[in-house]
Amino acid sequence: MTAPADRTDRSPVTLDGGTALVLIDLQQGILALPITRPAAEVLANGILLAEAFRAHRLPVVLVRVAWSPDGGDLPTADVDRPGPAAAPPAAFSQIPAGLAALGDVVVTKRHWGAFTGTELDLQLRRRGIHRIVLAGISTSVGVESTARTAWEHSYALVFAEDATADTDSASHAHSFGKIFPRIGKVSTTAEIVAALGDA
Repeated sequence: MTAPADRTDRSPVTLDGGTALVLIDLQQGILALPITRPAAEVLANGILLAEAFRAHRLPVVLVRVAWSPDGGDLPTADVDRPGPAAAPPAAFSQIPAGLAALGDVVVTKRHWGAFTGTELDLQLRRRGIHRIVLAGISTSVGVESTARTAWEHSYALVFAEDATADTDSASHAHSFGKIFPRIGKVSTTAEIVAALGDA
């Protein structure tokens, strides 16, 4: 596993009451994929982050991907490597036990990014959010697509590297080594939880 961007070049993460946690696609079907970090570790770190945010009365947003049973809202672009041809079963989109809690915001997306065609931006802005702690699966697809749009919408970003994984190690390393340091701060679950204590 490639380490996050050089820690000697990073300033400490600071968080405040305008911060929300956004977890991308930590759902049964995605966690079952072969990924670059054990799914149990990604989920455990996601749960730790969610519990810490709730303890500080900060929003937790769980984003999942799902499509209508008839597949009518599946992406239809003409590409060399198309996505699913049919909607997966409902269990694919179930949020695993232990992650969700009463009061969490649940957003269902139908594209890579969590902002496209969803109410995520509205949910965040109405709660006074200007900074997002972002993690989930997969790094180079759902997480990076969401991150790029968040940055373009002027949200500050913090990435929890050890709560994020990809199906391809080179893609994960590219996102964390080349893209994420240019649009946010790369951190770890422990560092983010500690920063919440100072918020």
